[in-house]
Amino acid sequence: MSETMNQQASSVAHKTIGILAHVDAGKTTFAEQLLFHTGSIRQRGRVDHKNAFLDSHEIEKQRGITVFSDQAVFSYQGSTYYLVDTPGHVDFSPEMERTLNILDYAIVIISAVEGIEGHTETVWQLLRRHRVPTFFFINKIDRVGADPARVLEEIHKDLTEDVCDINGAIKREPLPEELIEFVAERDEALLEEYVSGRYSKDRWLSAMREMIKECRLFPCAFGSALQDIGIVDFLEKLDLLTASDYSREGPFAGRVYKIRHDEGGARVTFIKALKGRIRVRDEICYGEEGDRVCEKVTQIRVYNGSKYVPVEEAGAGELFAVTGLSSASIGDGLGALKEKARYEMIPTLKAKVLFDPALNVKDVLRAFRILEAEDPSLNVTWEEALQEIDIHVMGLIQLEVLQQLVEKRFGFSVSFGQPEILYKETIEDTVIGYGHFEPLKHYAEVHLKLEPGERGSGIVFQSQCHPDTLPVAYQNLIRHHIFERDHHGLLTGSPLTDLKITLINGRAHVKHTSGGDFREATYRALRQGLEKARNVLLEPYFHFRIKVETDQIGRVLSDIQNAHGSFEPPMTTGDKVVITGSAPVATFMNYSTTLAAFTQGRGSITLFFGGYRPCHNADEVIQKKGYNKNADPEYTSSSMFCANGRSFSVPWDKAEEYMHCL
Repeated sequence: MSETMNQQASSVAHKTIGILAHVDAGKTTFAEQLLFHTGSIRQRGRVDHKNAFLDSHEIEKQRGITVFSDQAVFSYQGSTYYLVDTPGHVDFSPEMERTLNILDYAIVIISAVEGIEGHTETVWQLLRRHRVPTFFFINKIDRVGADPARVLEEIHKDLTEDVCDINGAIKREPLPEELIEFVAERDEALLEEYVSGRYSKDRWLSAMREMIKECRLFPCAFGSALQDIGIVDFLEKLDLLTASDYSREGPFAGRVYKIRHDEGGARVTFIKALKGRIRVRDEICYGEEGDRVCEKVTQIRVYNGSKYVPVEEAGAGELFAVTGLSSASIGDGLGALKEKARYEMIPTLKAKVLFDPALNVKDVLRAFRILEAEDPSLNVTWEEALQEIDIHVMGLIQLEVLQQLVEKRFGFSVSFGQPEILYKETIEDTVIGYGHFEPLKHYAEVHLKLEPGERGSGIVFQSQCHPDTLPVAYQNLIRHHIFERDHHGLLTGSPLTDLKITLINGRAHVKHTSGGDFREATYRALRQGLEKARNVLLEPYFHFRIKVETDQIGRVLSDIQNAHGSFEPPMTTGDKVVITGSAPVATFMNYSTTLAAFTQGRGSITLFFGGYRPCHNADEVIQKKGYNKNADPEYTSSSMFCANGRSFSVPWDKAEEYMHCL
């Protein structure tokens, strides 16, 4: 069977389609219909019946929402489709975003009753940033209050002017005049053909395929997934208006988009192949320069829901999973693709893991490390001094799901402390930090230039140190220590970010430099530099988009100002006004409840992560946190030197006088 699949795979087009929506818009039911009509499943499941094919996890069945991104495979008109169902709840947005880098096309489901909702806009913004060609399907047209024409107009006004109605249009010959005009207006060459009358249906469909692929055109259709209205018609158009151009020639390149652990505990790495092919027992290399790892693939699996078929080979355009990769992480480029993907949906809250003291803390930490491999946004940290495990989360629903997940998978109970805002720290001037570590029979010295980075850039490292001064192996070790963990800032002990770190000098000893010496010297250099810099506390911000009636604008603008936010000039359309701007997460995270109360549910708000900015109440937060920079057991800004067979400590403000390679 696997040999047959391999032969078929090399001769068919492969297309990866993601289904995205605000929660309860009907995307899982829509996916069930596509799978049923293409013969991938024999019976259509329903979320409320707890038998949906792609919501197979017990937690998803209990809650009636998609929590994990899962995939199904179906064939249609000679093409193989990989259908990816993604979470619709905002708390699981990172899980949704991690699929975007592997999608060839996306289908955004919008309810014909509720129309564009808050998370719909977040999904749309992410799709545009990742440049994913997108189709719309206006669902639930059978419901009381459904108005697909109104929703189409909302898409046109609030999301894109390049949305075109293809409902029942492209199967006719000739194509409807209004569709031809709409497409021609967006391309000069097509417009000339249209004016001259020299065009054919095939030419127009080919042009539409190209414009959709280039994100210049966004088709929209209507239907009802629950009543099976318009599904087959949409599938025909999806197939007609999409294309696949993957090449199985050349070296293998792929992207990791998901990590799971199977029932036997084996680590399973899910991959989208972008070029070439890979076979069982082939070697895959991954990781950044200096930390690159090469491992053999021991098994290749093609998943359809929760089940899989082993195959001997996979190639460009395919979604598959492998075993044998011990440390590849989500977003890693594989083979010829070395660039790691970056994601924008970043948790802004931190919560403490609470557990029975009778439990072995190492077992609890091990369980959360497994969950972190599957969801890197958790960013699990172990605070040795406090004997405390902290995680990063999007919201309370995610914590509830994690609580269930830990008990089901690992057999013990946990709870969580009240989530707190996740602050970060950076600097606003350029300094040089010096670190020296030389207790008896140890030796390492590191000089780092610290510069403010662009907002949102995280930690960036480079080396200007000559290999004759410090061997490349030690330079790579310093780089490894920079990225091996989040480093504490001086103000609150929050993670450092938006920092450019340059290795400018260093020294090792032929006999006495041993494991851990450069970690000590690197940490001390970083800390000594922070002592000399002007440190800045950062807090997370939301970008918001609020729509209310015109007589409510005064209240909204006042609330934004009271929340220390800012806004653009409001835009009025009829009796509605739209306000966009930014505000701190700390003051605005619960505003949706306030807005719903005073607008009687008629106002709408969209919130999405807007990056980190200087904290609006830094002094208050610093005082509340009560961090003592001189009592952090993991960091010191002093350096260790040795003279006359004895080691001694030198405080940060005197350390430069003792350095060996100034």
